[in-house]
Amino acid sequence: MTADGPAQAARAPAACRCRGCDGGATVTACLALTAVLVVTIVIVQFAAVVCARHLAQSAADSAALAAAGALHSGAEAACAQADSVVRRMRMRLRTCSIRDWDVTVTVDGSVALALLGKRSVVAVARAGPVRAGKRS
Repeated sequence: MTADGPAQAARAPAACRCRGCDGGATVTACLALTAVLVVTIVIVQFAAVVCARHLAQSAADSAALAAAGALHSGAEAACAQADSVVRRMRMRLRTCSIRDWDVTVTVDGSVALALLGKRSVVAVARAGPVRAGKRS
């Protein structure tokens, strides 16, 4: 044996041990990227639901105000005005109820989610004169 013989023999097992670990960093990086992608998709889906809910609430608020403004023409005309506003905002008027000078509307809409399919969002709004002593 030469002087290099024992040194090469000592290095050989270390090289064999590392050879079995090749690609470990790649697998870890792929798993980390997959986790980041999943978290991003969940955040985007949640944001879509929040946006749809805010749109439904805006439609309900606008419809209630429009109906309250049209109450002088009667209950039918007021609810028709609310329905017109809601349809322009691509929502659906579920209910329109009038009690004295208060108008309450319920609006629903749908949001398409990639992971959970189509979901529904609902919003309720009331409009009418403010009474002294009672605020909503």
